[in-house]
This record gives sequence, C-alpha cells and structure tokens, in this order.
Amino acid sequence: MCRHTHTTAGVAARTSTTMTNSHADPAERAEYDVLLIRLDDEVYALSSANVREVGRYRQFTPVPGAPPTLPGIVSQRGVILPIVDLRLVLGMSAAEATRASRLVTVVHEEVEMALLVDAVIDLTAMPAATFGPVPPALDPARARFLRTVAYHNDQTVALLDVGEIVAVLRDWT
Repeated sequence: MCRHTHTTAGVAARTSTTMTNSHADPAERAEYDVLLIRLDDEVYALSSANVREVGRYRQFTPVPGAPPTLPGIVSQRGVILPIVDLRLVLGMSAAEATRASRLVTVVHEEVEMALLVDAVIDLTAMPAATFGPVPPALDPARARFLRTVAYHNDQTVALLDVGEIVAVLRDWT
C-alpha cells in the first residue's frame, strides 16, 4: 500500500483522476482503485468509481424525524447532501466525530450522499488477486453491504457495496 501522507485535497485530487474506472468486479481487473477508510478498528474500501470527494468533518443540519443512520444534511458546493453515519449502517455503535473524521461524498446511479467515516487512510490500487469471497461466517446483517474482501498490508479490507447501502437506506426511510 502506498504510505503517502495526503491532505484532504490531495486525496480528492487523486480520486478525481480515477473516476474513469468501471464498476467491474475486482476479479475481472488486474488491479482495483479504492479509497481505504477506517471505522473503529476495521478497514473498509470504497471503489474510487463511486467516490467524488473527501472533506473534513463539519457540523451538519439535523433533520427532525430522520432515522439515526441519516443524522442530517450538509451543503457541499451548492448541493444538499444527506449525511449517512456508516458506522450505524454497518451495525456498529455511534462515535463522536474527531479531527480525523471525514465526509466522503459518494455517488451511485443518481444518488449522491456524504458518508461519515472515522478516518480516510489512503487511495490505492489493490491487485485483483488479493480479493476473495466474503467469509460465510460473517454476520449476514453486515455481510450484505460487502462486495468482496481482501488481505492487504497485513490486514483484512472489506470492499463496501455502495449500491446496497443506497438500497437499504431507501428501505429504512
């Protein structure tokens, strides 16, 4: 994994250069460009094809009556985006935002949202050979949000399925 130190702008700039990647399965590609994020002590990946921008956490406007997974909205470059607490979507406990917390703007089809994550680690290319099936023993409530898993730099990385996150959020609201 590239151990570059990135500013938020640097990650966003690198992300924008990888937007041309297709949504092909990792096994069908030589390598797969992903944004590595941290939630609690777990590492997840988002396909760079879904990532539009990484921004520092900032206060958002609460939405009365919204479920806890959608705690509010934020204006980003003139567009109102729902904030999605990714920890709650994955069944983790809520956590206070820290200096490392980030809002990762993602897009799936015509849905754009800001995912609240504990930290952004890196934008990297992972070899397709590192990807494998989701372990069958994994909690089905969490496994439904994973496309595949990989072992990368001595840690397990789970590739999130942004389409499934969008579908479940539609069902929950």
